[in-house]
Amino acid sequence: MLRTTALVLCLALPMSAIAADNSYKVQYDGGSVSRLKSGQNARLFIEEKQIRLMADKNDAVLIPTSSVTELSYGQDVHRRIGTAIGLAVVSLGIGALMALSKSKKHFIGVTYADAEKKGGFVMQCDKNEYRGILTALEGVTGKKAVDSDAMTVKN
Repeated sequence: MLRTTALVLCLALPMSAIAADNSYKVQYDGGSVSRLKSGQNARLFIEEKQIRLMADKNDAVLIPTSSVTELSYGQDVHRRIGTAIGLAVVSLGIGALMALSKSKKHFIGVTYADAEKKGGFVMQCDKNEYRGILTALEGVTGKKAVDSDAMTVKN
């Protein structure tokens, strides 16, 4: 009985690793991908030779990793004023505390230029996954991500 259980586990564990989903859930924020609308949920697949952005079980864009020209990262930080006003109706103290809290959104941009196509897109990533996505993109493309918040624009 013990050997049978061990055999089943030895076969089941590699199968579950193969069936694991190696994608990231992102939200398309804008760019040159005509098949996606701003705010649409998508899945990002980062593979050795290509980057795929997929929505509704169809590839929206397929980018060879060698054609990526730039990676960028940025944040959008804002205060939760609307929530604070709603809570202030119930309790002034809780509303005041909520007005002091901030929320962050994390954005990653990918720019690419291939012989056939040029373009780019920005995606909003989960706060727990954006570092992993950036590291994976930097690893497969060989490009270092630029922090768009640290850049200064002079007119």
